[in-house]
Amino acid sequence: MERGKVVVERVGGKSTVTRCFSKYPLKLIIPNKVGPAQTDAVWIYTITYGGGIVSGDSIGCDITVGDGCTAVLTTQSSTKVYKCVGSKSSEQNLEASIGKNALLAVIPDPVTCFSTAKYSQLQIFKVVPESSLLLVDWITSGRHERGEKWAFSFYKSTNRILTKGDEPLFLDTALLEQGNHGSISDHLQDYQSIAMIVLLGPKLKHVQHQIQEDVKKLMSEQLHVPSFRSGGDKRFPKPTFIASCSVFGPKGIGVVVRVASMTTESIYKFLQHELAAMKPLLGVSPYL
Repeated sequence: MERGKVVVERVGGKSTVTRCFSKYPLKLIIPNKVGPAQTDAVWIYTITYGGGIVSGDSIGCDITVGDGCTAVLTTQSSTKVYKCVGSKSSEQNLEASIGKNALLAVIPDPVTCFSTAKYSQLQIFKVVPESSLLLVDWITSGRHERGEKWAFSFYKSTNRILTKGDEPLFLDTALLEQGNHGSISDHLQDYQSIAMIVLLGPKLKHVQHQIQEDVKKLMSEQLHVPSFRSGGDKRFPKPTFIASCSVFGPKGIGVVVRVASMTTESIYKFLQHELAAMKPLLGVSPYL
């Protein structure tokens, strides 16, 4: 597996990339500045040669965010996973270490798997009590213009957040696989995109509180049971957008949000709205 590496440390009082290495098919782009000059955040864009992940590709990246630093890991567009050739699957893995009073925001565009694609990813985040992490992990149903709807063969995304001594703080795996008990499309029906958002640490407390309140309000409206007149149609309309929140970790230091939507655009709008408060920390609002 070819691995990239990025190290962010404080140099002259600012978050600075002190080491950056990548090898085909992975490429890392680090702009000189994103957002206002006074914003202390390093942005890192990951891209692959050829515009996507080819069957058989195995890509890895290690990121270290030093004490007091802020780093953003993102993409320039959706991560395309091309069709499977033979039985060759594709994989990506990320291992990140986040220091004291440091923030890492992982805010990619969604993964889009082509028909028959096989893809898995593993993301491991090692934190200390004063670390902060924003993680967005999401996938679309495929290429709508080609008529593809959950037509890939296999998708697995595993996320682990570990504390000192590799003690687990958050463990999650999403698995979508065509099988004998129905296709992926049968299970997800009209929903075209699913997402998970994880917010952890002291720098994200204000965002955690707001998103929990917003999801509670949104779902009370979406799942409101209508009154029916005698003899009327008593079928409940299917919600076009579903979200849920739960807390994890000691004293609820983390919040996880899960979303399913009938359109990818709705999740983009949700992320834009809910993460707008990150602008002072990152320089620009995510997903604009």
